[in-house]
Amino acid sequence: MKKTTIILLATCMTMGMNAQSIYDAANIARKDLNGTARFVGMGGAMSALGGDISTIGTNPAGIGIYRSNDAMLTFGYFGTNTESNYGGNVFGASKNRWSFDNAGFVLSSKVGNVTALRYVNFAFNYHKSKSFYKNMSMEGLMGMAQMGDGTLVPVSQARYMAQQASNAQAYLYRDTGEQFNFDAPAIYDDPDAGWLGAIGYQGWLMDEYGGSPYYYLPIVPSEAYGYFYSRERGGIDQYDFNVAFNVNDRFYFGMTLGVYDVDYSKYSLWDESYDTNEGYSLESFNSIHGAGIDLKLGTIIRPFAESSFRIGFSLHTPIFYSLTYTTGALLTSNVLMTNNDTQEEYMDRITVDTYNKLGGRDMDRDFNLQTPWLVNASLGYTIGSNLALGAEYEYEDYSTMKFKYPDGGGEMWHETGQARAYLKGVHTVRVGAEFRPVSPFAIRAGYNYSTATYDDLAIKYLPDNSINTDTDYANDKEMHNITLGIGYRWSSFYADLSYQLQTYKSDFYPFFNEFSNDAEFDYTVDPADYGNSTLVTLQPTKVTNKRSQVLLTLGFRF
Repeated sequence: MKKTTIILLATCMTMGMNAQSIYDAANIARKDLNGTARFVGMGGAMSALGGDISTIGTNPAGIGIYRSNDAMLTFGYFGTNTESNYGGNVFGASKNRWSFDNAGFVLSSKVGNVTALRYVNFAFNYHKSKSFYKNMSMEGLMGMAQMGDGTLVPVSQARYMAQQASNAQAYLYRDTGEQFNFDAPAIYDDPDAGWLGAIGYQGWLMDEYGGSPYYYLPIVPSEAYGYFYSRERGGIDQYDFNVAFNVNDRFYFGMTLGVYDVDYSKYSLWDESYDTNEGYSLESFNSIHGAGIDLKLGTIIRPFAESSFRIGFSLHTPIFYSLTYTTGALLTSNVLMTNNDTQEEYMDRITVDTYNKLGGRDMDRDFNLQTPWLVNASLGYTIGSNLALGAEYEYEDYSTMKFKYPDGGGEMWHETGQARAYLKGVHTVRVGAEFRPVSPFAIRAGYNYSTATYDDLAIKYLPDNSINTDTDYANDKEMHNITLGIGYRWSSFYADLSYQLQTYKSDFYPFFNEFSNDAEFDYTVDPADYGNSTLVTLQPTKVTNKRSQVLLTLGFRF
């Protein structure tokens, strides 16, 4: 409750029309285990072993292990599956897709055998660092919530809409003495008004009460039956440029400049229906595009001249992203109306399309995102040419992520505050092994474990002037990756094949609700006083997420 209060109070200081959330940011910041089939087959635990192009993105010094040139391509096929369980309603959704996952080369330049500097190597690698492809659905009765006076009221997204409109109206009246006209098409360009409140008002999902200022009550005739569906697409392409050095075949140093290209889109549908045959559906169309850059520094040390044991360490700067959030929404509501002349009831269908309200355009909002620093420590050991073992530990503190306005506009305090309150430091452990029973053939296996990114109490609370209309969020739990692989090497050519299974669970919520404890829903008090609010958390939808992937790498060493 303390964290929630901090976030709610932070909305008083929000500047500009907010769009992005910590859930979008964490989704962009987290990377997949991906790269060459050999790298994935060993669970990515190669940061101290080196000698694989994919270590260019984990420990840049791994490129210094190379003593010959290398070029490779990796192709993949992956499938995602989500199984949701809400109140006994179980639904499954899946998505399968071919992918191009990796292309890179290493140019190894020998300096000499007697000089301290033995090799200077250069490398470039492209790989798909993140795939966003995922479908998800759930449905069921939303339940009832008890107010401060004991009254039971239906839990509904429409209540969230009314709360946002009421708060925004109270803020504006307090600061200027004026009130919003939520009917005006220009409301979607107003930097002080939230889209969720405006679209709910124009869709006749709330009633207007009071005078100075107005406040709003949701129209929820009965317990709501909700249906949710989302479709996510796109990915992050990563381009790494590397230089690495081999000193005395015992000390390896490397530096990688990383460039990132973000392409993310999400379609979501929330549908509510009531016993009166009334209801509404809200469709949200969102995308995030942009680019980022970071720097990775790494070293590998072989402390004992007579041993193959290696210690690795790398440090990754934050990725500095410049991003554009684009959004649009379409609300369709069926409202029971009364004819003033005949007093007969009839069903009226209302459509609110922000694309049309904005004159044939979606809304763009630019912002900058700074991801966490990353620290990686690793160990590697080989026994002859038959066995290689790798282990590593990685840490990223997602609570340190920062959101900033573009062009030096300062920090976005609401989003940065939410990250500080609701995101956590993530610990990742990777282990892997490669065994060669005969010289050209290899068998590999690996395992990854990552702790949860989100606090158990994390919520997606939209500022009162947010242009977001997708209110859903999922608090992911710890993640597990199991990998297997095989490989075969000829004199120069090689082929590797790997399989990985990623699993994690999530608590999903279609929206967050805030209720006033006042039996008369008196929103006319100072909105900074949240002491009379009840924060109602829905029963979570329990989601099991699985992602399987097959990778094939074809390469040539020369």
